Amino acid sequence: MGFTEVLILLGGLGAFLFGMKFMGNGLESVAGTKLSFIMKKLTGNPVKGFFFGLFATAIIQSSAAATVMVMGLVNAGIVDLAQAAAVIIGANVGTTVTSVLIAFNISLIAPFCIFIGGVIHLYGKKKWLKSLGQIVLGFGFLFQGLKWMSGSMDKLGELAWFKSFIGNAGAWPILGFFIGIVLCAVTQSSSASVGVFQAMVIEGTLNIPMKFVSCAVAGINLGSAMPTFISSFNAKNDAKRAAFIYFFYNLVGCVIFVPLTLFLPYEKWIAGTGANLVFQVSLFHIIFKVTTAVILLPLSKLIVKLSYVFIPKVDHEGEIRLEYIDANLKGAPATAMIQVQKEVERLGNLARDNLVLAVDGLRNKSLENADRIREQEDVVDFLTNAITEYMISVNVNALPQDVSNYFGRVFHVVTDLERISDHAINIVEKTEKFIDQGLTFSEVAQNEIGPIVEHNLDLLDLSMKDFIANKATDHDLEVMNRHEQEIDILTREAQNNHIERLRAKECNTETGIIFVQLMHDLERVGDHSYNIGWLSNAENDGKVREV
Repeated sequence: MGFTEVLILLGGLGAFLFGMKFMGNGLESVAGTKLSFIMKKLTGNPVKGFFFGLFATAIIQSSAAATVMVMGLVNAGIVDLAQAAAVIIGANVGTTVTSVLIAFNISLIAPFCIFIGGVIHLYGKKKWLKSLGQIVLGFGFLFQGLKWMSGSMDKLGELAWFKSFIGNAGAWPILGFFIGIVLCAVTQSSSASVGVFQAMVIEGTLNIPMKFVSCAVAGINLGSAMPTFISSFNAKNDAKRAAFIYFFYNLVGCVIFVPLTLFLPYEKWIAGTGANLVFQVSLFHIIFKVTTAVILLPLSKLIVKLSYVFIPKVDHEGEIRLEYIDANLKGAPATAMIQVQKEVERLGNLARDNLVLAVDGLRNKSLENADRIREQEDVVDFLTNAITEYMISVNVNALPQDVSNYFGRVFHVVTDLERISDHAINIVEKTEKFIDQGLTFSEVAQNEIGPIVEHNLDLLDLSMKDFIANKATDHDLEVMNRHEQEIDILTREAQNNHIERLRAKECNTETGIIFVQLMHDLERVGDHSYNIGWLSNAENDGKVREV
């Protein structure tokens, strides 16, 4: 085996990995943005969660990616760990799909798939057509890489040292276990690692002991936990627990199948099925995954409890933090979108609460909640920056159009919410001045403030509801517009009435100035609230309403 064959082997592995990833990305672009939303409906019980995990992994071709997706949903509070455990177990079984495809050995059509997929992907006009071309092109590269690998393996089998290694492999099958761990840690894919062993036996020229292969497949599955561990190093505790569940699943499989392989004629039972060698490798993988799933799926709640033993629950670190987004965990775009939605909803609730407390404080001449408002303002400022930074970090990847458009609107909405909270702080400062100078609003002025605040809160509530739902009906937009117009009318009338009271010397100048400034704050809150609702309409993607 010369240098050329080594290059062909490495090139084949690279093409295989690229094809699998490229095909998975194409499948995800077609269905991936909906997977997280489907998950919310299909994880009500362990069986549904299991089948969702299996389906999702079959789509995106990566159990690690599916696990990272479910980690994000756990952080967002969409699913709990017990539901996540079932999804993770299903995701592990879903990884067997690639090995079954390889077992059919349809590499003869690989060049045709590369040609057709390349043409469709490059020249397709519609997004779904380009994604279809990507799937076909990735499929072609996967099998072309497999063909190159299997061809170079023939040359590898001619080397004396490799022949000696294969001859002794049957005596040291446990070595295959550790080779499998290392191989999967390097390739970051159990499907690709199993594919390497399938490539070794695809031509039937390498007489590699199947006992050795069985142990290697067990090691590959344990090594597949490496990507999720890496993803969870700096992640939140629930994400770490999800990574532990993934690892525990494969560890249990190893505890079952390594002794079964070492001390019983397990590989002979597989050979007795009459399947060819390539399919036998796939069977080792399938039986490992399915058997472990059958054992652990009914015990998913116990596994979750065990995860808390290794990663204990701790008190929250405080309010100035991202509660639903895990900035260290980059998952599927749809998962990121749900996390951002939850965090924006939290931001909106804080801004609304500040507005209510500030206005109540001014009307009652009370600073009882002033500290709370300022503390929440600090959280609002933090969330505005943190959400923005997170979206920028996610946005470096190619995002589906709907997610990209939504993030574009969120950039503006978080700013609007932050400014609403700023106006609440302005009102607190007016209250402080009111109390220091012993000022008071007349009963007429108090009565003018109430309806304006009510319109503001109704407008903000409707706008936030529609924005979180990512949808605003025409009727809702009409209602929002009426609220904003009513706020503008009432604030102008209140300002004009107050000027008349000043002329009639029914209130002093200082009170008048504060009242006019208050009307300005409330009018601007209405503008920002309406802007949020306006951005809830998909037709306004990429547009900014001047306020």
